[in-house]
Parts: sequence; C-alpha cells; structure tokens
Amino acid sequence: MFQNLDVFRTAMAMARHAGLQQAMSAQNIANADTPGYRAKAVPEFTSTLRPSMMGQRATREEHLNGSRPGDVDISERDAAVDPNGNTVSLEEEMVFAVEAKRHHDRALAIYRSNLSILRTSLGRR
Repeated sequence: MFQNLDVFRTAMAMARHAGLQQAMSAQNIANADTPGYRAKAVPEFTSTLRPSMMGQRATREEHLNGSRPGDVDISERDAAVDPNGNTVSLEEEMVFAVEAKRHHDRALAIYRSNLSILRTSLGRR
C-alpha cells in the first residue's frame, strides 16, 4: 500500500528545483555588474519533472543512457543587453527569487499535508 509514494518524491523534487532557481537568481544578482555576464535561467519545474519520472534514468556515472535524477539544463536568459554586455535585470531577478520562494513554500506545504494524511491513516498524530 505505501510502497510507491510519488507525492513525496514530487514535493522533494519541487523543493530542490526551487532551491536551484533561487541559487541561479543569487548568482545572477551577484554578477549584475560583471561586464559580459549572461543571466542564467532554470527551466520550469513541469518541464524538468516529466522526463525524469517517465524514461530512463542513470543511477551511476557508468550508465550511458538517460539522465541523472536532479539534472537540469541551465540556459541563458534572453534579455536586453546593457552597454557592457551584461543581461542581468535586478528587477526581474527579484521577481524570480520571490517566485522560487513561493514554489519552495508550496512544496513544503504539500509535503506536510501528505505527511499528515499518512500519519492519520496509520492512526498516529
């Protein structure tokens, strides 16, 4: 009955993704004045979740096919270029950082809610 609790795995993946998104925003903000720096972006959570849940996954470096759990393709964000070649917009980065916090809070709420449901079903509080 409790062998396959994908909701916990999904909530953990969502929290990790939010942490990575927050780290990318922090890195972009830290390099806001670096000439030639290109802002980096993390893809949406839904696009990173589907392939990892349905397809081949490598569990060791020796595996040739699939992707490692948690691997995310970080890309450069398309934005207006400053005269020094920098593409970081502090306003946008603040919005992305707040969005990452909201996603992380949502993941923790999902985890807590389902943990409460699991405890109740087992007769524990």
